[in-house]
Amino acid sequence: MLTPNERYASLVAIAGYLPITLTGSDYLELLPVKWRAINDYGIRIDYRTYDTPVLGPFRRQHSGLIGKRGLWEVHYDPYDLSQVFVRTPEGWITAPWTHRAMVTAPFADFTWRHARRLAEQAGRHKHEQATETEIARALDALLTRAEHGPDKAGARIAARTRTAAAAHRPELPAAADVDDKHASQADPAPAAQKAQVIPFGVFDADAEAERWL
Repeated sequence: MLTPNERYASLVAIAGYLPITLTGSDYLELLPVKWRAINDYGIRIDYRTYDTPVLGPFRRQHSGLIGKRGLWEVHYDPYDLSQVFVRTPEGWITAPWTHRAMVTAPFADFTWRHARRLAEQAGRHKHEQATETEIARALDALLTRAEHGPDKAGARIAARTRTAAAAHRPELPAAADVDDKHASQADPAPAAQKAQVIPFGVFDADAEAERWL
């Protein structure tokens, strides 16, 4: 019996290695995964709600994966939390963050965590958790005004976020046919889904090295 790495090494020794650029579909497959239920309100990940009318037929449904207790496979990009990608039997479904119209710039996981701390510190009650809307406001303020304020940590977070936004990543595949199939059966998309969001990229080590040669 061979491990996957041992099998791969033996096949490379026999057949050789051909480097191939990752496609948008490959990119989606390699993203981190969360297993979530699809509820009436959508999908919840780390106090964020993602939803789209196309999820309609899958709400409160069993995914068919007994080993995952019927939860659905949700892929997300830690450097672009404005949307997630849900694997369904009919293809990928892109579900945007319901509050993304309130944020004028892309944001990463570390940006969200810092904005959440700011929102909770600014809350009226000490032990009361900030709402998703309050975090969205703090997030937008962090990304648009951090460089002008006294919050040095916020300024560093905002600068790091802008740097990540300049990285390159493969073009994501077009929405699956499932989007068109169910769009007419669902309610119109809320205004939050119509916002223009610039996606983050993946750090390209080779391209970065070229800059320093």
